[in-house]
Amino acid sequence: MTGARVGSALTDEQAAVRDLVREFAREEVRPGAREADAEGSFPEDVWDGLAELGLTGLTVPEAYGGSDADETTYAVVNEELAHGSLAVATALSVHCLVTSCLAEFATDTQRERWLPEMAEGRPVGAFCLSEPHAGSNPAGMSTTAEHDPDADEYVLNGEKQWITNGSRAGVAVVFAKVDPDDPDSITQFLVPADAAGFEVGPSEEKLGLRASDTTPIAFDDCRVPAANRLTEEGRGLSAALGTLTGGRIGIAAQAVGVAWAALEAATAYAEEREQFGEPLSEIQTIRHKLAEMSTDVAASRLLVREAARRAEAGEDARVAAAQAKYRASEAAMSVANEAVQIHGGYGYTVEYDVERFYRDAKVTEIYEGTTEIQKEVIARGLFDTR
Repeated sequence: MTGARVGSALTDEQAAVRDLVREFAREEVRPGAREADAEGSFPEDVWDGLAELGLTGLTVPEAYGGSDADETTYAVVNEELAHGSLAVATALSVHCLVTSCLAEFATDTQRERWLPEMAEGRPVGAFCLSEPHAGSNPAGMSTTAEHDPDADEYVLNGEKQWITNGSRAGVAVVFAKVDPDDPDSITQFLVPADAAGFEVGPSEEKLGLRASDTTPIAFDDCRVPAANRLTEEGRGLSAALGTLTGGRIGIAAQAVGVAWAALEAATAYAEEREQFGEPLSEIQTIRHKLAEMSTDVAASRLLVREAARRAEAGEDARVAAAQAKYRASEAAMSVANEAVQIHGGYGYTVEYDVERFYRDAKVTEIYEGTTEIQKEVIARGLFDTR
């Protein structure tokens, strides 16, 4: 990176990326976000735009056509995109989660096969960890991968739930037990979406994040070559948990983006809407609400930047990432709620974006580890350091 960086400040290069993504989000993402949400369809033209900007290769090493971005740049991109549309930011973050797995755990052959194309945006990646009965406790998953030594293949059976990019994906990182009775046998596999037995279910009907493609994916005697295994048998869960630390920083940044968008909308409305013969912005109660909202956004952003700094420095960032996700997601809900309140009855209609921000904000408290899980990670960190 070029340029000096002090505290939470951005380097010149990071600021340039921020400005580029901010303009793209303002010009290409936000204008169609309401319609995409109403239709429940992902804007593929926006995805193509992300690819043209090189953002689909954000976590791909330079040797394979990506930009190998640092954690701060990754967080900045997530925040700016979420400010335009959380659905778009979520799709990109999951794709980047998959390319991160490949960059860290794949063989040279696997990287050469998949990463250059994924850096260009196709195939889209999906991350298959959660299951209907194993969300916050991935060790309880029931998906299996039985090794067939004669064919040197693994046979996958089971079902994954809440899979972002489910029907759009061309390849998925799938977690499965090679021994159905041993939670320590979880292993990562790279599974092409066109593999026989790879079955995509119907799109989920969701409260928010409606433009995000979310489906179940089932595996019915789905055979993949042993060469598609990403980790040694039994190392999948630790790999997943390590990858999710970076993912949580990204989700925290997305929560900041949603909160920021809600604050911006509420501020603009308060300036234009009159009540009791004066603008809402002149009423102390409203001014104080906005002051609190602004402080929540700023504090959350600082937590995200600190978690990213620790990750870049090679420090253990698990607690910092959990703190950032916990606080930023709660701020997103609180700020979006107050934004609806400031809009009054209009905030409860689809005429204004704040109702979408409110619906979208909720998921930031759930995916990539619920608020309760984040608190447990934080508490464990307190006692582990005693």
